Amino acid sequence: MSGWRRSLVAVGRAVEERFDRLRFGLKRRTGWLGPIEILPYRGYGTRDVLFLKGRVLETASLKPSSTDDSRRRNLRNMARRFFSSEVPHARVRASHGGYELEATADEEGFFDLRFELAEPLKSETEWHSVEIEVTWPLSGEGARATGSVLVPAGARFGVVSDLDDTVVHSSATDLLKMARITLLSNARTRLPFEGVAAFYQALQRGPSGGDFNPIYYVSNGPWNLYDMIEELLDVHEIPAGPLFLRDWGPTTLRERGRHKLGVIRTLLSTYPDLPFVLIGDSGERDPEIYHQIVQEHPERILAIYIRDVTTRERDAEVRKISEGLRALGVEMLLVTGTVEAAGHAEGLGLISPGASRGVGPETRG
Repeated sequence: MSGWRRSLVAVGRAVEERFDRLRFGLKRRTGWLGPIEILPYRGYGTRDVLFLKGRVLETASLKPSSTDDSRRRNLRNMARRFFSSEVPHARVRASHGGYELEATADEEGFFDLRFELAEPLKSETEWHSVEIEVTWPLSGEGARATGSVLVPAGARFGVVSDLDDTVVHSSATDLLKMARITLLSNARTRLPFEGVAAFYQALQRGPSGGDFNPIYYVSNGPWNLYDMIEELLDVHEIPAGPLFLRDWGPTTLRERGRHKLGVIRTLLSTYPDLPFVLIGDSGERDPEIYHQIVQEHPERILAIYIRDVTTRERDAEVRKISEGLRALGVEMLLVTGTVEAAGHAEGLGLISPGASRGVGPETRG
């Protein structure tokens, strides 16, 4: 980014932050500050350290979605998500077991928790709870929430999956269509690609059928959509896992590839003994990003599955990347359906024998 553009972005960000501070200060002085809530995002960790991110906001009063919700109601709920009022510099106290720590949120209300454990976790449970409460500003009885951190125990491998056009239909290559899908639908009316739930469940259970392999979801979508994505995964029985979204800003589009690349590098560093399966689509730069990851960690990637959602010209580019990956000892499969990926995974011994039959037939969406 050129110098003048960086300066313009910095000025825009400073103006936005000052406006948010003034608005928040005015609400506090006039008594207009509404009830506060904590949105803890599913975290990740190891037996020695736990990571959890969250946000402090004025309560948006969103109700659970329904298949009968009108487009107008979906649009209204989406507006509440995007025009939510964050609580800048909120202070929170968090506890896990006998450990306690405090953190201060940033200008957008986001906070990050990191529990350094003096003794490794002994529990075999995969999800570990973290209790969180707001200590400033106080509103009513004070906001409390329980977050969850995934700690893989005895996993054979991990899975990193994109979301848009990989798990759910999004039309990410068509901005107008993608906006219409995002704004006018909800967690129950947005449908995943056929077979995704069964395939991801099989990957999580592994070749023995009784493993617990962690699945991590990374998307360029904003944190404002977190609750809808979490509900979508739950409703459609897609395995729960930590979500890595983004705080949208002036540099969002320019840094899309860096975000996904950074998340995967972080996971590889956090779990140095865990190999990974990467799943994405051809609509964005997943093939290029995954290729770079393999170059950096050639022995850590077991397989790559790319859903074909673009043109023949793009397919040719992806196949060329695939040839380069094959020379590095990693196969990247360009698939038109989930069942094709499941069959290949079964052949590699990533899922149990016969598990691919549970994925079912599928045609290209």
